Amino acid sequence: MTRSSRSSSTRSGRRRATRLLAWVLAVLVLAVIVSTLTGEGLLDSLRNVPKSPPPAPDGDAGPVTGEEAAEARERLEGVETAEPRPRGDYERDEFGSSWVDTDDNGCSTRNDILARDLEEVAAGADCKVLSGVLDDPYTGERIEFSAEDPQAVQIDHVVPLSLAWRMGAADWNRDRRVEFANDPANLLAADGPANGRKGDAGPGEWQPYEGYRCSYAVVYIGVTRDYGLPLAPKDRQGLADMLDTCAGTALG
Repeated sequence: MTRSSRSSSTRSGRRRATRLLAWVLAVLVLAVIVSTLTGEGLLDSLRNVPKSPPPAPDGDAGPVTGEEAAEARERLEGVETAEPRPRGDYERDEFGSSWVDTDDNGCSTRNDILARDLEEVAAGADCKVLSGVLDDPYTGERIEFSAEDPQAVQIDHVVPLSLAWRMGAADWNRDRRVEFANDPANLLAADGPANGRKGDAGPGEWQPYEGYRCSYAVVYIGVTRDYGLPLAPKDRQGLADMLDTCAGTALG
């Protein structure tokens, strides 16, 4: 794994444009493959490819607008506050056995997210991502990924599974927990060591590097709201602090 410091905002903009173009081309190629294999029309195949490009890991230079940040702040105000329950009998298997193929596209969730978040992706016929380059959202560094060192880039749950369990997911049925664990909206490819340091910490205890805090908060709040999970008081404050890093939205 090799790293270099993040380039200028101009180069970051080019990478975001390249990322979006690569995503569009990947969707079209996948739709053609699905259409060929299933006999569906191309438009029907496209409808069955629900993935959307991830938020760019450039924080304030990324796609989060002032309006989106303000909406996230409004959503944050509407989320209930509660103290986390004891960890109890939580096990990772409560959210399903590792990565699965929840969208029936023939690829595991891990490979779906690697293909979505990495640039210059090379993949095998079985969907396995063999190599690529990640602009890491947690450290701001550029990481060269190879399947020979798979833990260099890990797939992180933005809202950690263990924390979600303690905030109410323990009451869900298994199908909903499996859905949550494999929901692309709650997943990011990230630097392995940084993901390890994050562990199951919420935003009151852990935050990514400053350039991605705005985007991270918007994603975290969106997932929390969509799944009806409350926030611990310290996590609510951590999210509010991160929203203050969004361009043009800091509170005076």
